[in-house]
Amino acid sequence: MLTTTTLRAEGFSCPSCVAKIEKGLGKMNGVDSATVHFASGRIEVSHDPEQASVDDLISAVEKAGYKSAPAAF
Repeated sequence: MLTTTTLRAEGFSCPSCVAKIEKGLGKMNGVDSATVHFASGRIEVSHDPEQASVDDLISAVEKAGYKSAPAAF
């Protein structure tokens, strides 16, 4: 069963950063899709939480070189 998690991201400042984050998340097992909203700093990830937890998603963004946290909204 897929769920959508929204993360708030910090530290990216260019469109190539968006592609780097989306590519990193997209390679993960259990991730169906990842969309970075550059202007708002949000990352929406459709994923299977049993295969890719929120902590796993945050780690993948960190591995790409950026900080993120679960969004409150």
